Amino acid sequence: MQRFFRGNQQGLTLIELVIAMAILAILAAAVLPLAEVSVKRSKEIELQRALREIRNAIDAYKADYDEAKEKNKIITSVGETGYPEELEDLVDGKEWGDLYPNPRRYLRRIPKDPFDKYDEGWGLRSYKDDPDSTVWGGDDVFDIYSQSDGIALDGTEYSTW
Repeated sequence: MQRFFRGNQQGLTLIELVIAMAILAILAAAVLPLAEVSVKRSKEIELQRALREIRNAIDAYKADYDEAKEKNKIITSVGETGYPEELEDLVDGKEWGDLYPNPRRYLRRIPKDPFDKYDEGWGLRSYKDDPDSTVWGGDDVFDIYSQSDGIALDGTEYSTW
């Protein structure tokens, strides 16, 4: 049998290589935005979880304060609201008289804000502050918010969550 090949053709021609590269570039251009959205969505979920965890700990602290006050286990002062004075009180724990045998801790650690680029920490609001205040009164910790100026995928600002 006679072969009709001219020379040794084992590689790709230049046009085949260009077409393959163009197809790969189109596929990569379609996948990259989806990957960026996926990363942002996972950070948003982490932010929601961290906010919920800290807010639940603040509420549990307040509930224990109210219970200890009701049972006359602690001595309170006139201006006291029952909320922690700072976030670290949730980690350090609080002695509630004989309400619990040991100091009760509400968090193992304070979760980080996933959108906090400059390590500013959480924004704090006291009981006396306005609900949308960005300046902490310093009395107690009634609520927290993200100090990020970013916009979520749903169009809201992270600081309003």
